[in-house]
Amino acid sequence: MAGLFLPLEIRSVHFKNRIFVSPMCMYSAEDGKVNDWHFTHAATRAIGGAALFIVEATAISPEGRISFGDAGLWNDQQIDSFSRLARTITKNGAVAGIQLAHAGRKASCARPWEGGHQLKLDKNGWETIAPSSIPFKDTDRQPKELSPNGINKIIDDFVCAAQRAQKAGFKVLEIHMAHGYLLHSFLSPVSNHRKDEYGDSFKNRIRLPMQVAKSVREVWPDDLPLFVRLSSTDYLENGWDIQQSILFAKELKMLGIDFIDCSSGMISPAETIPFAPGFQVPFAQQIKHESEIITGAVGLITESAQADTIIKTKQADAVLLARQLLRDPYWPLNAARELGIELEWPKQYSRAKP
Repeated sequence: MAGLFLPLEIRSVHFKNRIFVSPMCMYSAEDGKVNDWHFTHAATRAIGGAALFIVEATAISPEGRISFGDAGLWNDQQIDSFSRLARTITKNGAVAGIQLAHAGRKASCARPWEGGHQLKLDKNGWETIAPSSIPFKDTDRQPKELSPNGINKIIDDFVCAAQRAQKAGFKVLEIHMAHGYLLHSFLSPVSNHRKDEYGDSFKNRIRLPMQVAKSVREVWPDDLPLFVRLSSTDYLENGWDIQQSILFAKELKMLGIDFIDCSSGMISPAETIPFAPGFQVPFAQQIKHESEIITGAVGLITESAQADTIIKTKQADAVLLARQLLRDPYWPLNAARELGIELEWPKQYSRAKP
């Protein structure tokens, strides 16, 4: 049996293989509600054989959106559309997961195909927030530094969104602490210049992310997995790095976090990311073995043998694919064939099985 197609159990949830669909923003929601585009996108990848489909970064508040097209769970009226999405994923053979996020200083942007620039306040933009009044780009306006009351609201918003996700029927929840968004910006010395209990030292910089993780774990059912997506390094001198990630992962594990989704970077335009096949896999391996926590590897994983080797050699416990699954929604079925694994196809497609 190829490693890639071994089942995985986390708490009460059974994953039929180690292939997870990474959360990918579609920028196509309407007032935060998901729609026919999302149902088709999710169903296709579930039919294609992935074990877990994680719904895109879903904003915990309107100001937490990257763009007007972001999905959101900041009010109860949004639950119904997400319930249908969770049912669609489950009915088509995958576990339904969702990622909750706040974009922080990287919010208030046009959609990528509209330029991706930060929207001006008089052009439908909104004020952004951050640990410190430091813009992501020099051309961006200064974000508002979060007050203690604002920090408490962030925690409450994550908790309420998690409760809505559970009501909608999701079985896996991921907290977004990566890619320069709000929680990552608290972790990183590049963006966090605070001198209070939320800044300066490692212990203080992890305080808000830890409070969010603890509070969400308290309301998320004990039998369901809780993931964290982490930027393992900033690729910048005196920034967040792999050693801090390892220490942080140990702290998260003690709070009841089950899985670290190991990404990297995106805290600053000044960073240089060394893109290459599997370039982030060593982060997953280090965090897995040194923090003794389940990890997922992500980033330019495109070949079945490559993915299988990652699992077989215990570099990670799962692989998360993104762009490759946009190119080929049926990558898991094709990977099984390439690895000589006999996999059951959807009966509706069985006449096309090689």
